[in-house]
Amino acid sequence: MITRNDVLERGSRTTGRALGAVFGTVATIRRARALHPRGAVTAATLRRLPHPPSDVAWLDVTQDVRVGVRLSRSAGLPAPLPDVLGLALAVPIGDGRRGDLLLSTAGSRPVARHLLLPARDPLRSTYTCLVPYQSDRGPVMLAALPADGDVLRLAWAEPRGPWQPFAELILDDVPGASGDDPTLDLDPVLHPLPGLGVPAPLARLREPAYARSRRQRHAAGEASGSTTGTVASTQPDVQTQT
Repeated sequence: MITRNDVLERGSRTTGRALGAVFGTVATIRRARALHPRGAVTAATLRRLPHPPSDVAWLDVTQDVRVGVRLSRSAGLPAPLPDVLGLALAVPIGDGRRGDLLLSTAGSRPVARHLLLPARDPLRSTYTCLVPYQSDRGPVMLAALPADGDVLRLAWAEPRGPWQPFAELILDDVPGASGDDPTLDLDPVLHPLPGLGVPAPLARLREPAYARSRRQRHAAGEASGSTTGTVASTQPDVQTQT
């Protein structure tokens, strides 16, 4: 007997494959990522802040760590035109593994935090995960909020709750001072952070699309960028995925 979950799973996988064909075509034409083709990669320090326990493993880590960061523009429009900005983190989580976090510019209020919002300044914008992560405490939203200087404040919240800061992201270089790393593929489905999971329907929808985009742009010979400031050169503990 075919259940409602079976129908939803088949639908999400079919949609994911269709998106994969679109993303793959765009990646082939661009010889770059289908989305967020323009970016800059640098290293940063993730400095933990005192906060009440969240009961989510990664959020409650107390040790500071060096991370890789990619700041990007979704449509690839040149600055200073507004674009949906992306913030991607590659976080060492022990045993040579990493966890990936992808955020996009959005609003900060309960409804707006789920909606993409074009922006201009990567350090004066709010980023969120758009769709809540699954955790032992229930749905959890993650965000990067503007702070002082070259710093973004990482925070978590229940979908309609207030933001609770748990760390600061201190960049080594200002945005635009570093080159991109075309081989750096960050994927929160393949590389989850401890205690945080991408909802299964979203994972089934996005993974075929991202996988096809990766295959097509590598096959097409993605244009190489500068190695200055890349994760590979500034953060050897974080392994890139090709």
